[in-house]
Amino acid sequence: MKNETKCLHSGYTPKNGEPRVVPIYQSTTYVYDSTDAVAHVFDDPTAGLIYSRFANPTTDAVEKKIADLEGGVAAMCTSSGQAASLCSILNICQAGDSFVASSSIYGGTVNLFAVTLKKLGIECIFVDCDADYETLVKAAKPNTKCYFGETIANPALTVLDIETWAKAAHENGLPLIVDNTFATPVLCRPMEWGADIVVHSTSKYMDGHAVQVGGVVVESGKFNWENGKFPCLTEPDESYHGTVYTRDYPAAPFLTKARMQLMRDFGCFPAAHSSFLLNLGLETLAVRMPQYCKNAIKVAQFIAKSDKVASVAYPGLEGDKYYERAQKYLPDGTSGVIAISIKGGRDNAVKFMDALELASNEVHVADIRTCVLHPASATHRQLTDEQLAAAGIDGGLIRLSVGLENVDDIIADIEKGLAAI
Repeated sequence: MKNETKCLHSGYTPKNGEPRVVPIYQSTTYVYDSTDAVAHVFDDPTAGLIYSRFANPTTDAVEKKIADLEGGVAAMCTSSGQAASLCSILNICQAGDSFVASSSIYGGTVNLFAVTLKKLGIECIFVDCDADYETLVKAAKPNTKCYFGETIANPALTVLDIETWAKAAHENGLPLIVDNTFATPVLCRPMEWGADIVVHSTSKYMDGHAVQVGGVVVESGKFNWENGKFPCLTEPDESYHGTVYTRDYPAAPFLTKARMQLMRDFGCFPAAHSSFLLNLGLETLAVRMPQYCKNAIKVAQFIAKSDKVASVAYPGLEGDKYYERAQKYLPDGTSGVIAISIKGGRDNAVKFMDALELASNEVHVADIRTCVLHPASATHRQLTDEQLAAAGIDGGLIRLSVGLENVDDIIADIEKGLAAI
């Protein structure tokens, strides 16, 4: 099936007389006929439902849909995109380990990697998004367990050279994890370029309507975990009655471990109702993404003509630093997010934003409605000046998330903002 069809039909097929729409299974628990039946499910968690902290039928349908859209073998929904990123790393990293990450990633993820994981004894080795193959290969240490990057970085709008990063990771016998939030599988499927694990903040385009916070981790099923570097997957897990994930669950060992260890212990699961709302957003994802891109390119072209704007970063705009790379990885569009640097720095950026009437000033992005954010004051406020520079952020930078309003109305609103400077 093509994406448009998958968005509507993957993950759930009603049988005779069953509901057409994915039902909300608003239950924490599931009943079994005997003690032995419950024990059997604990022996093999794929044989049934244990508890909604592990899995829920509504969430399961959404997971299967997202896995299908990304071309993966399995998915695990989480309570947020941050939880998805955290689980993707902690599933194979422990104290004393390290991993390589692009320096051009979401500010919250930078803080998670550089501060919180450091406290847990896990080192993040930051490397420039545009580092060449040799530099990427050499960045890994003997204790390195994976590479991590974003397809389209938030908010710098850099585009990851997924194929090169994947080759470098695989040269070291390591998996590549890619955050595909801004692109979504409608615009890019990182696994087709060598990525092994894909994560999303489903709160963004997948939901699209700003009604639920969530995340997801997707496994490709193609990485060889039995290369001697991942005993956590190839040796008995004594915390789960000696399960060997690569032996017992060869189709999706990474996510089976994540569910039976991390989801069990952290409880970072989404509510059934949240999964239901996410599914509603997914059903229109393939229709919405092209329109976001169509609106955004017109807005980017308009803003680029203003003498009050220092720069416009939008990979779909001809002349953008990442235009050629975007043509390779994102030929159908580069999302609705634009990074604008206003001349005069923070003061003028604030004047521009405060003058907007249609666009909402909010801590969100990739919404159905146009919204703006000043990253240096909000999402990236905790970063040092050096970290801000590495992420491509200055005081005049504004993250503009173009929505699905009539593009002429969006442009008229931007004219008001520019007039206020």
